[in-house]
Amino acid sequence: MNNNDRLLRLRYAIDLKDADLIKAFELGEHPVTKEEARAMLTKIQEKHEDNAEKNVYEKAINNQVFDAFLNGLILLARGPQKDKPATADTPQKSKEIKHINNVLLKKLKIALSMTTEDILAIFAEVELYPSKGEIGAFLRKEGQRNFKSCGDKYMRNFLKGLGIYNRRK
Repeated sequence: MNNNDRLLRLRYAIDLKDADLIKAFELGEHPVTKEEARAMLTKIQEKHEDNAEKNVYEKAINNQVFDAFLNGLILLARGPQKDKPATADTPQKSKEIKHINNVLLKKLKIALSMTTEDILAIFAEVELYPSKGEIGAFLRKEGQRNFKSCGDKYMRNFLKGLGIYNRRK
């Protein structure tokens, strides 16, 4: 699963409109045009030598761009922090991101004001039952003792469950 897939699934799960998507990128200090945003979400098919078709996106998103979008999503959902100086409105930018699924889970938890119980309920929507400790391990900082990388399987199911969960509210 690449970042374009994550963005597309997240957009569906939380029902994010084009204007909000562009605004989130802008708030994350990575402005995009409407055409660029559409290109990020548009799949094209490529044929390879072995006649296998592979879906790729018109404009690929790297981890830093996706992280900027998530930072903007937090600001879009919760607004800037009132007790911090104006220069500290945006969350810190990451230099190198190895575990983007963990970052996505952490920042969605912040943006959507979720608790661990909410995350467990979202996973339960797709009949996946991680423990509280496992969720805590996903939310830890890389390098901490019990850190665990969140795999694509968990993230696909989480985003699917988030869509179901939001539509039931």
